[in-house]
Amino acid sequence: MEHFTDVAIVKQAYIYFEGKVTSRSVIFTDGSKKTLGIMLPGEYEFGTDAAEIMEILVGELSVLLLGESEWKSYRGGEIFHVPAESRFKLQVKTVVDYCCSYEQG
Repeated sequence: MEHFTDVAIVKQAYIYFEGKVTSRSVIFTDGSKKTLGIMLPGEYEFGTDAAEIMEILVGELSVLLLGESEWKSYRGGEIFHVPAESRFKLQVKTVVDYCCSYEQG
């Protein structure tokens, strides 16, 4: 999906790691939510309550999911899944533009 229609956008950004990771929420008419954001190169760790689908639009990063021992690399055009109630680490290699979808449960 190249663009979204009939959505509400939350003006206030989420800002993490001294501004190196930012995102904004997009709310759809059915109540589902996505975030659109940018990550600058660096290493980060996040936790999540809801399961996530991370779509990498541009850039390159490596991901280490909770319970796994090997980093996996992703670049623009690829996605990865994060289980609910877990943590994950990121090694962002280049500026990453991403879209995160939250699975409704």
